[in-house]
Amino acid sequence: MATAPHIPDETIPARKRVADLLAQALPQELADAWEALEDKPQAQFLRGPETGLVMIRGRIGGGGAPFNLGEATVCRATVRLASGAIGHAHALGTHKEKARLSAIFDALWQDEATQRFVETQLLVQIAQRIAAADHQSADETAATRVDFFTMVRGEN
Repeated sequence: MATAPHIPDETIPARKRVADLLAQALPQELADAWEALEDKPQAQFLRGPETGLVMIRGRIGGGGAPFNLGEATVCRATVRLASGAIGHAHALGTHKEKARLSAIFDALWQDEATQRFVETQLLVQIAQRIAAADHQSADETAATRVDFFTMVRGEN
């Protein structure tokens, strides 16, 4: 049985970015990238895809005492590719196919031969969609901004 490849410390932030983008991917974005992949890898599922619950914790005032806010439904999956790369994925909700494809793309990203494909055909599109949504939200918020220092007082 193959062991998981060692992940050097300098790649942890990049790996976190990949996991974050895959968690925010739309199911259709993952399906489109999967269809665009010419050599689809054989994937052995080590876990899932399965659905479960996670406890969401909060802190009073952002830094105070922790408390249990509630539970959220999450799908998770872990796969091993024939190359030995192991991919993990977690996704809010009950969409098992999203967790399955995210885990596969996480493993593909770790392989130098397919990392560029995952970056250019999937992760860039997800990041652009998120940035556009953030920009639109910022524009909508800015339109409601009131600058109280430019208001004229009646004491002239």
